[in-house]
Amino acid sequence: MSETYELDPTSDFYALESVLADRDRAFLKEVRTFMRSEVAPIINDYWTREEFPHQVFPRVAEIGMGGMALQGYGCAGRGVLVDGFVAMELAAVDCSVATGLGVHNHLAMGSIHHCGSEEQKEDWLPRMARFEAIGAFGLTEPDVGSGVARGLQTTARRDGDMWILNGTKRWIGNATFADVTVVWARDEADDQVKGFLVEKEAPGFVATKMEHKIALRAVQNADIVLSDVQVPESARLQNANTFMDTAAVLTQSRIAVAWEAVGCARGAYEVALRYAKERQQFGRPIAKFQLVQDLLSRMLGNVVSSQCMALRLGQLAEAGQAGVQHASLAKAFCTARMRETTGWARELLAGNGILLEYDVARFVADSEAIYSYEGTREINSLIVGMAITGQSAFVGK
Repeated sequence: MSETYELDPTSDFYALESVLADRDRAFLKEVRTFMRSEVAPIINDYWTREEFPHQVFPRVAEIGMGGMALQGYGCAGRGVLVDGFVAMELAAVDCSVATGLGVHNHLAMGSIHHCGSEEQKEDWLPRMARFEAIGAFGLTEPDVGSGVARGLQTTARRDGDMWILNGTKRWIGNATFADVTVVWARDEADDQVKGFLVEKEAPGFVATKMEHKIALRAVQNADIVLSDVQVPESARLQNANTFMDTAAVLTQSRIAVAWEAVGCARGAYEVALRYAKERQQFGRPIAKFQLVQDLLSRMLGNVVSSQCMALRLGQLAEAGQAGVQHASLAKAFCTARMRETTGWARELLAGNGILLEYDVARFVADSEAIYSYEGTREINSLIVGMAITGQSAFVGK
């Protein structure tokens, strides 16, 4: 790739990239160039066919994007802040690639890094950082989404040195091709949630691709059935003993999802801005019309405010001061602003906004999925509400 892609100054209106070190800004430019030159030209075709562009894995490994927020065990270790900027850069071109890599980096690798034994970390994380082994994260179930903390139905039963897993999972990204899926199940003995590393060839483990989605179509979400799947004790995440351990992984992932929402909004804004400068009506570019400039200004305001929140959240996380309430506020706020922004971008493009070739339609559709996963706006709002009032409004509390 001889050509490099510079960021439009209006996409970083408050010059937030200046907080990064020179080496990190250079890394971000490499990611941007990869996404714009290699992913952007092909992604609409993959999105239409509901297929994931697997050729991105060797390239992201070459760039060094494995385990960016994680330290040691062969992980890139660039920190939470750089990881967030990268998530934004990925989603500004395509949210499916951003989500697929996020599942691998934040949920699967994050679970092993946070909850695994030293042996498990040394076995899996170096290979996953090199994208030689791909990970998935099996938490959500067909009948249990927001209520997963108390309602998890997949069971784990100890039988000597083995665990027997039974249950079903749904919406599990990467699971159709992942080498390992982190499966969360409720221990029948103590009723606590525990994590297990289930390899793709395990007898009784069946992952079936979910089809006909209208959002994140390139992400390979799966329905999983676990029928008497035997997992050795050595494959149980040794430091995952309650749902609080699962929640700690979700908190870190939620930070990245807030950045992905910023990227989705920024991508839609960038398309709308280019279109406004090029589209001619009444003998002049529509960018010269007041109502168009008003739309663009409102879109940019959403992008900048979300960028600033995500940036500060990343700084808090790196200082060890970010709690679940901070991640939840950012996820709820940034995804709401994203949804609004992509809608305005579609409005600006008028009829062309529903044509995939203009990209905005993909951002609009994908924003609906990002708005809901990693905790709905309502659930995240209740987490924040509990933190600021000291009172829980969750059912049963």
